[in-house]
Amino acid sequence: MGDAFLGYAGQHVLVVGAATGMGAAAAKQAMSQGARVTAMDVADIKYDVDAALRVDLRDRSSVDHAIGQIDGEVHTVFACAGVADGTPDIVLINFTSQRHLVEALVDTGRVRQGGAIVMISSVAGLSWHRQLADLTDFLDAPGWEAATAWIDAHAGTDNYAFSKMAMSAYVARRAFSLLQRGIRINAIQPGPTDTPLARANADLWLAFGQDYRDAAGVRILTTDEMAATLLFLGSDAASGINGVNLLVDQGQVGAGATDAFASPPIKAMLGLA
Repeated sequence: MGDAFLGYAGQHVLVVGAATGMGAAAAKQAMSQGARVTAMDVADIKYDVDAALRVDLRDRSSVDHAIGQIDGEVHTVFACAGVADGTPDIVLINFTSQRHLVEALVDTGRVRQGGAIVMISSVAGLSWHRQLADLTDFLDAPGWEAATAWIDAHAGTDNYAFSKMAMSAYVARRAFSLLQRGIRINAIQPGPTDTPLARANADLWLAFGQDYRDAAGVRILTTDEMAATLLFLGSDAASGINGVNLLVDQGQVGAGATDAFASPPIKAMLGLA
């Protein structure tokens, strides 16, 4: 897909969680399409970008300072930061802080009509509909402090799956109100993908679906494949797509749900077991 088709030439793109993995791939692909890229991460950005900003997503003052350092209007925000279970404040890192950043940019007019927001959920967030009452209650918690207090008060929610379900529900719920301002919001729900984070949790993350990939004769997905989907959703080419959590999993969930491929874990995830 060329520059004219995706429409990134001359645009300003912000990538949160840009040091490695899907975020780094998205930033590099956006630059190759002619975008001006601002990259944010707590880790060093070890490739050339137009601006690199350090941010600690556990610390509101750090996030607010980073927002203040962004130069000009942002056309597309890619919210790509994520950590695995076992990391303290996982919901704060994976969702709450990135929602805070997105809302701040919208509220201050830094993302305007014609802009787009694209987030990274997960196949782990697929069953968000089944916990919609709790997720709605959580999303109704106004702002950083209230959302953090809600997690602290509800046992069993400070985990990876809840953070990704919250993100998926947020995308679906926020889409209409943002569209009224001319802004689209979508997310991808990646299946197993070869990232540094996935390699660090390989026994769980990369082993999931290996039977499906072996039977289908396909390899594990790459960060570049995920980044290409992110860029599409954030581009002018996807102007009619809004409020969507797009599965990028080589058909694994669909096959498991319909018994085209026997997958008890998928059935259980979807509540079909």
